[in-house]
Amino acid sequence: MLKAKTALVTGSTSGIGRAIAENLAAQGANLILNGFGDADEIEALRLQIASQHGVQVRYSGADLSRPDQIEQMMGQAITEFGCVDILVNNAGIQHVAPVDEFPVDKWNAVLALNLTASFHTVRLALPAMKAKQWGRIINIASAHALVASPFKSAYVAAKHGVAGLTKTVALEVAEQGITMNAVCPGYVWTPLVEKQIPDTAKARGITPQEVIHDVLLKAQPSKKFVTVEQVAALTVFLASEAAASITGAVIPIDGGWTAQ
Repeated sequence: MLKAKTALVTGSTSGIGRAIAENLAAQGANLILNGFGDADEIEALRLQIASQHGVQVRYSGADLSRPDQIEQMMGQAITEFGCVDILVNNAGIQHVAPVDEFPVDKWNAVLALNLTASFHTVRLALPAMKAKQWGRIINIASAHALVASPFKSAYVAAKHGVAGLTKTVALEVAEQGITMNAVCPGYVWTPLVEKQIPDTAKARGITPQEVIHDVLLKAQPSKKFVTVEQVAALTVFLASEAAASITGAVIPIDGGWTAQ
């Protein structure tokens, strides 16, 4: 389905991003992986995906909080493959604290990675997409692009910003064969969610188990975590020709959370 296309997925060495990258490769797309982690494990992942799906797989360790490293990553991808046909902005971090106690450096870091990095990757990917008159940009946002939760001011602000960026760019490129959409998962069991549980427990004065049952899954009527495979499947669909008329959409995949 995506043979001869090239996909760059940020934050794709684990969790949601890894599942998306593997599913895009399964459809024939060449890949640029990005993210942090053990170098040997990342190389093993790169080789595994390339061998299993018969596609080219490259890796960039760019720190997406640094615009110069984003420019280098995007430049190398376009030089090698000619175009980033499918751009998936997935990388993100979280910090949980009351707003009047929120560390300024954490605010800046969350906004830089969760929002500003997407601005940079999009602006750098678009010229080649416009030249080909084809492109897919998919931002992995969050249910927090649509609703808020206490103690997550930076994350909620960033994800609301991603929703606005998605709609704006979609309108700008609507006549050029390029779509841009945001996927908004509810709580997915990933390292990011697991790591925020102790901070949420501290902020709310409850146990980690109570965070899972009374905070996280309380928000989702399904009472189930969204799976990485479900998010990946929706992302792959949005990259397909079948989704050519879907653009500027902010799509929840949240077990009914934002329907309330």
